Amino acid sequence: MLLGKVVGNVVSTVKVPDHDGFKLLLVRPENLDGSLAEKSFIALDLVRAGVGDRVLLLREGSSVRDLVGQAASPVHAAVVGIVDEVER
Repeated sequence: MLLGKVVGNVVSTVKVPDHDGFKLLLVRPENLDGSLAEKSFIALDLVRAGVGDRVLLLREGSSVRDLVGQAASPVHAAVVGIVDEVER
């Protein structure tokens, strides 16, 4: 799992049926020092997160597919939690 921040929404009027009902978010992982990494990626939102939220990210395709309940779904990443606080 990774910590990250939701930096935007992705709007897709047509997507594979396995993704119907899921919002797509643009997320950016955090580095160990708390700064944001340079590269963002798209993730399925499983917890109703929003722009600006600090989130838990799962980037293991097979685990994400298990959460979605579709073994053949073309998904690589998901937002699986909204973070309230991190103690370092």
